[in-house]
Amino acid sequence: MLDETIITETPPLYSCYGHIGEQVRVPITGNRAKRILHGAINIRSGDVALLITHEWTQETHQTFLAMVRAHWRGWNLVLFEDRAPQHKADASRAWAAQLNIEIRLLPKATPELNAMDHLWRHSKRETVGSRATQSVDQSALDVCHYIIALSPRERLRQAGVLSGHFWLT
Repeated sequence: MLDETIITETPPLYSCYGHIGEQVRVPITGNRAKRILHGAINIRSGDVALLITHEWTQETHQTFLAMVRAHWRGWNLVLFEDRAPQHKADASRAWAAQLNIEIRLLPKATPELNAMDHLWRHSKRETVGSRATQSVDQSALDVCHYIIALSPRERLRQAGVLSGHFWLT
């Protein structure tokens, strides 16, 4: 399963601790810096491939496809992706075919079907969702380090693959 997520300079605040009755201060820089995290998870082994880029274009998506092919060389790859324009672009589909990667598009508006989407949500909440951003680059690295530090089984659990209700069995 393949998906992307955006890390922004001002992350969503999931929780914050403060003294009772006192307003908690959340610094907002006004900076609109962002990084794109590209990720793919093997739903059998829990192995992941991750890439951080400054933008999300057909070219960065195609670069990630090549990275996925190199990471899992020798495998018969079937990637499930959402219907983002970068995924559906003719050039991206042709590049995937050239890399011998079969692409399956998930139905529209169904992020719950993408295991990588669940892993992003959990990882962002645990790493960047409850603290001020030091730098957007560091935040992106923190999310990647968190995912890499998880055991393969824990990655699969966080991605919802081991729930017993996972749709792809």
